[in-house]
Amino acid sequence: MADYDYDVLVIGSGPGGYVAAIRAAQLGLIVACAEGRETLGGTCLNVGCIPSKALLHGSELYADAVEGTLAKFGVKIDKVELDLAVLQGEKAIAVKELTGGIEFLFKKNKITWLKGYARFTGPHAVEVAGKPVTAKNIVIATGSSVTPLPGVAVDNDAGVIVDSTGALALDRVPERLVVIGGGVIGLELGSVWRRLGAKVTVVEFLDQLLPGMDGDIRKEAAKIFRKQGLELKLSTKVTGATVAGAKATLTLEPAAGGAAETLEADCVLVSIGRRPNTEGLGLDAIGLKPNARGQIETDHDFRTAIDGVWAIGDVIPGPMLAHKAEDEGIAVAENIAGLTGIVNHDVIPSVVYTMPEIAGVGLTEEAAKAAGHELKIGKFPMSANSRAKTNREPDGFVKIIADAKTDRVLGAWMIASVAGTMIAEAALAMEFGATSEDIAYTCHAHPTHSEAIKEAAMAVTGKPIHM
Repeated sequence: MADYDYDVLVIGSGPGGYVAAIRAAQLGLIVACAEGRETLGGTCLNVGCIPSKALLHGSELYADAVEGTLAKFGVKIDKVELDLAVLQGEKAIAVKELTGGIEFLFKKNKITWLKGYARFTGPHAVEVAGKPVTAKNIVIATGSSVTPLPGVAVDNDAGVIVDSTGALALDRVPERLVVIGGGVIGLELGSVWRRLGAKVTVVEFLDQLLPGMDGDIRKEAAKIFRKQGLELKLSTKVTGATVAGAKATLTLEPAAGGAAETLEADCVLVSIGRRPNTEGLGLDAIGLKPNARGQIETDHDFRTAIDGVWAIGDVIPGPMLAHKAEDEGIAVAENIAGLTGIVNHDVIPSVVYTMPEIAGVGLTEEAAKAAGHELKIGKFPMSANSRAKTNREPDGFVKIIADAKTDRVLGAWMIASVAGTMIAEAALAMEFGATSEDIAYTCHAHPTHSEAIKEAAMAVTGKPIHM
């Protein structure tokens, strides 16, 4: 490393970046990580995955008390009040603990935190906070940011039209919240504020929620959200917004064209997706050009077209998921160290942390048919699962998609209160090439929600026990 300051410089300390840095250090490399935030952890730990889960959990507890779920089990509360400041404070504590934990791991693994944003000045050189830094290998792990919606200007400080960061920090419960976008983030945050008392309307350009998920899941999710009180305006586009005082007025039109209407709200959440963070990196200085979607293309080992420059996470093609970035972070570090780092991108689970949770891994039924597979499909309702029924959590089902000729599991999709935990079993089974019969004949503990996976696998061959 005589010619370089570091063996590895990671740009960005989100789930992909900090994991790549730690793994590289574990493998004996001299590592630095450039991060301009005041705390490590990237969007996920600071203003994404972690704070949203704190609000989701807190709002679920509040709703259980207000909506009578606790009373069903004999827990009687005379008066229920929400102290939003305390809830937000608990969220802040969780963020501080976890971001601080990453800083501890950096110190433990002797990783240098370069405090500032990095910009390339050459293939093995960057500038961080005005100081030149060189590294034999540079990993771009800068993540993503919210996609803006033309005609709808976000101002988180004003708190009327906000993005996901602003929606996590509201200091009051909106009387009426409009969520633009029926994807994961919009539905999670919409459900938080609905449980805390807001009237929530979700406006989605497509004719169904949750693009990319299995069709049966998308339809069932819409039914559940409507039952919970969310108003859904599907096949609808937002063409403009005006703000007067503490109110916003949106202009809506049918996606297929037609007469416009207006919708008033005291808070609007713009949540139409995310885009890679490549601006400001100085990629032109090394001749690296993003693709048409703003992503950095890599090979199987996460090498870019420039020798010594690697990329992982949200800045490369594929789903923008923290756990995908983490696995890629481990793999890229191992590849840099001369080992073999592999990520199976066909088995990346996805989860929506609403209540009930929604999860899937592998191919949807639609994608499997489009790929030419002849299918066998098994479904099992959570209403027939003993643990879900006992807990009064009957909504949802498990769906197993298998190849009709080989019985190999191609995909698994589910809606259940703990679907985010249950999906790991399906992912593990698929990683080892399991058949539906393998799952069906694996003994599952009773009574558990995961028995629904076993029953769905049994249903692939038409022999579930409890249905």
